[in-house]
Amino acid sequence: MGDLLSVVTSDVQTLFRKEIELAKAGKAAGMCGGAGFAGYMVLLFLSLAAVLGLANVMDGGWASLIVTAVWAVVAAVLYQRGRTQMGMIAVIPGRRTAYRVHPPNS
Repeated sequence: MGDLLSVVTSDVQTLFRKEIELAKAGKAAGMCGGAGFAGYMVLLFLSLAAVLGLANVMDGGWASLIVTAVWAVVAAVLYQRGRTQMGMIAVIPGRRTAYRVHPPNS
């Protein structure tokens, strides 16, 4: 009976340690999410500043269109790079999380 109690106590201690580690990881993930949102806000306000700056030398509509076109080019480049990298990853049959990276076709 004493051995069983010792094993259960050890398992409970391990469970609590793992739960604390998981809580720390969750907090870190939340901070990363907050940093992503802050980065988004920085880009939003920089874009607004660019529009207002260009509006000093041209019509505001054209300034907005130029900034939008720049963001469209950035989005297209990021999409293409992401699509290329996704093509290099293949899931190993029978496994959910494991993958192997294929070299790009050159």
